[in-house]
Amino acid sequence: MEVIDPNNVKIYNLSAGKSLPEWLSDRKKRALQKKDIDIRRRIELIQDFNMPGVSTNINISPDGQYILATGIYKPRVKCFDVHHLSMKFERCLDSEVVAFQILSEDYSKLVFLQCDRYIEFHAAGGYYYKLRIPKFGRDLKYHSPTSELFIVGASSDIYRLNLERGQFLMSYETNSSEINKCAVSPVYNLLMCGTREGKVEAWDPRERNRVGELDCALHCTSDTPLEGFPSVTALNFQNGLTMGVGTATGQILLYDIRANKPFFIKDHLYGLPIKNIEFENNHDFVMSMDSSVLKIWEKNSGKMFTSIEGKSDFNDLCFVKNTGMLFIANENTKILTYYIPSLGPAPRWCGFLDSLTEELEESKINTIYDDYKFVTKAELADLGLSHLLGTTLLRAYMHGYFIDIRLYKKAKAISDPFAFEKYRKKKIRELIESERQNRVKAIKLPSVNKDLALKLMSDGRKQSNLLEDERFSNLFKKPEFEIDQNAEEYRLAYPHLSRMDNKKKKKEREKLLQDKFQEISGGGNDEELEGRNSSDEESSSDDEAEIKNELRKQYAIIRRERREKELEEEKMSEPKFYELKEGEDYKGIRHLKNKINKSSLGDRVEKEERNRILFTGRGNREMKFHFKKNQKDSKYEEKIKRHQEERRMLHRSAMGLLKKEKPRMWKGKRVV
Repeated sequence: MEVIDPNNVKIYNLSAGKSLPEWLSDRKKRALQKKDIDIRRRIELIQDFNMPGVSTNINISPDGQYILATGIYKPRVKCFDVHHLSMKFERCLDSEVVAFQILSEDYSKLVFLQCDRYIEFHAAGGYYYKLRIPKFGRDLKYHSPTSELFIVGASSDIYRLNLERGQFLMSYETNSSEINKCAVSPVYNLLMCGTREGKVEAWDPRERNRVGELDCALHCTSDTPLEGFPSVTALNFQNGLTMGVGTATGQILLYDIRANKPFFIKDHLYGLPIKNIEFENNHDFVMSMDSSVLKIWEKNSGKMFTSIEGKSDFNDLCFVKNTGMLFIANENTKILTYYIPSLGPAPRWCGFLDSLTEELEESKINTIYDDYKFVTKAELADLGLSHLLGTTLLRAYMHGYFIDIRLYKKAKAISDPFAFEKYRKKKIRELIESERQNRVKAIKLPSVNKDLALKLMSDGRKQSNLLEDERFSNLFKKPEFEIDQNAEEYRLAYPHLSRMDNKKKKKEREKLLQDKFQEISGGGNDEELEGRNSSDEESSSDDEAEIKNELRKQYAIIRRERREKELEEEKMSEPKFYELKEGEDYKGIRHLKNKINKSSLGDRVEKEERNRILFTGRGNREMKFHFKKNQKDSKYEEKIKRHQEERRMLHRSAMGLLKKEKPRMWKGKRVV
């Protein structure tokens, strides 16, 4: 048993556990249970609750005593008795089942819609009758008041088969090209049909007419863009008023049948067709399932309650009413069984689950045969084991055989004795190639604080490397943390930093000298060693004096820069006076107006548009403006222009350097 808790809701997967091969005898199975703790602790709620290949449909009888499931291969139907927790019967069919319906309270009356257009009826004893419909069917529903069976499919007609008379009645003609799904209201007995065009048509069997139509595709595409067309793929009723519609693009629309618009739309966000919709009435939850996930959410708000994801694609959902048990048919041999205590208690026939789920919680799943190896017929021939065909050492399965893993390893070693040597050479070759590649690696520096990163890389401290520490990642990513080397604080601290760098370089040089040269003993002065440490004291005093001098210089440079900046600001803030040129008279503002009037129409329109403000709807305003050029940019442009003019003045033509060809003469006359 596996326990998962998405969204803090405990879900028990009762079908999880290590599976055993079917061909093992009972004695071997008991021996494995004694040896393997995983097999011993697994819970097999219903015996043989599986299919040979894939389970396609699953449903529970109205009396709640029988579970019926269909699958392949071969096509078959299995009936399980929940009171005995075992299989009651198994019947093989001629074709794969598309959908089936339980006509009675128990398993005594069944009808199957098959993929080859046949409808097959079964009684308690087995097969009863089979007939064919004109088009391929996709769904069928039984209408108990009139004893009619409605079949829909790749046609615009709804086929009516009266089970009391045993004959087909006149079909209902819809406005669609194909019908994917149908459902019958449990209160009003209305027949709802979901079409390929994304519409739901309502038919009243009493009047034999269409009484309403809903355009679900229109409401799906109004808010969100979709990749495909939202055809209707799922239909179900909660009660007489609420109806759920699932589309091929992954939306679920909840309708009140009195309105033509959905009161809530839920998107699965997977883009996969919705396969089934179920309603949980105690907590007002909706269960919607596509091929990858089953989601349980609140009907009115859409808030997620929990979800179930499977390793294989889901095909059908069966929810046991008023309990927390649900069954899922999927693309695997096991039929999945889930128990959610938050939805409700366990059914009466498995009331022991409430106590077991608290004790046996496991998280490990093994769904493969650990002791067997699957091989094809060609692999058997390569191993030299073709003579074992037909013996008990090989078990036929699908397109190959299961063989004991120990026998497989021995045969592999005999057929290819140099396999280990080849493997060893391959690994050595891969190791050599990996060492050859990228011997010289380019150092990738961060975009911020490159100097600091280079310094840290050169230090090579693995224990306290800021580049690898996530706490200081913003220091090399965000520009707000970039070190400004022109700041006053940095410049005042620079003498200390440069002194530390010099000390490191000095230590590295001393280390190199010690590695290369050996110190000669006995040449020192003992008096100096005993009496004083003059060299250490002098070096420390020299360092302090250098630091003080550097600090004085930096303070002086900073003061001078501040003074220059203040003078520039004072010059910019002072008022500017202009003097008229000689021969010019002040004519007042009228002269300016005359100048504006004399200007061209285009210039005047441009000036008006600069200051014009447009008032649009909802209080918005629109204004056009032009950026002024920076003074620095304009000075730079003037400098370039002057430079180009100087170059043009100094330019000398190279025409005089070219030699002109002399004319060719012949007998005193010019030839060329």
